[in-house]
Amino acid sequence: MNKLDLLKTFVRVAELSSFTLASDALGLPRSTVSEQIRALEQLLDTRLLQRTTRKVQATPDGQALYERSKDLLAQMDELESLFRQDDTAISGRLRVDMPTAVARRLVIPRLSEFLDRYPRIEVEISSTDRRVDLVREGFDCVMRVGELPDTSLVARSIGQMRMINCVSAGYAERFGIPETLEDLQQHRLVNYVSAFGAATALFEYSRDGKHYQVAMPCSVTVNYIEAYEAACLGGLGIVQLPCLSHDYQLRRGELVEVLPDYRPAPMPVSLLYAHRRHLPQRCRVFMDWMAQLLLEYGVMP
Repeated sequence: MNKLDLLKTFVRVAELSSFTLASDALGLPRSTVSEQIRALEQLLDTRLLQRTTRKVQATPDGQALYERSKDLLAQMDELESLFRQDDTAISGRLRVDMPTAVARRLVIPRLSEFLDRYPRIEVEISSTDRRVDLVREGFDCVMRVGELPDTSLVARSIGQMRMINCVSAGYAERFGIPETLEDLQQHRLVNYVSAFGAATALFEYSRDGKHYQVAMPCSVTVNYIEAYEAACLGGLGIVQLPCLSHDYQLRRGELVEVLPDYRPAPMPVSLLYAHRRHLPQRCRVFMDWMAQLLLEYGVMP
């Protein structure tokens, strides 16, 4: 058996934690996938996968092989297109993660432009508000909005995303809009948190490079960006949102900006990827495309 084929099969099973899903993705019978994994384990004389009734999980040896195999397979993809100048020669599967709003409003509507240029690249888009583990979950790159924690990942800075304060048109008609910071106590804030707890609802703003917070009354707390936007459109209070993904709602009159002199500080936008000596070309061209797309949509360089 071709050893690279064995590694490709193993990587797919490890990423999907399932022989059945891997066989569907690879277009191979499940029996063939199982046979290839057994052959690889015999070749390396070690157990690579722990099989249970619910899922398949990599053993410590399997995890080490998975991380090395990703780099090896990426280098092989690079070698295959090393001397080809045609963009259509760049191929392979690309797994990326980004915020839900960015995927739905910016990337997916324009993705056909990227795929027209690179038709042999297969893109898998994860859009979630949780912070995925890039290495453990097998992502090639992830987009992050906000300050980055200390990390071993490589961060490519794209720019900064402007933030605005806004309410729905219905809220403004019913309750009016705040004109000063003192007026905030007569209004409600929709509270967004990453995890539920005793977090205080805070209106945040930046002046002269300094950051300030004002505690506000709050009726609803959410931990999902779609729910956050829906709460605003439903007239439940003030929200603080990235401007680029809500310009269309402002133009349509569904949202009304409030307190423009007290906007939150812009949020940094970054693309993160694992430190690799040979970054796959398909990942590099996708990040270049994403960076240009975000700049077109108003991210400040």
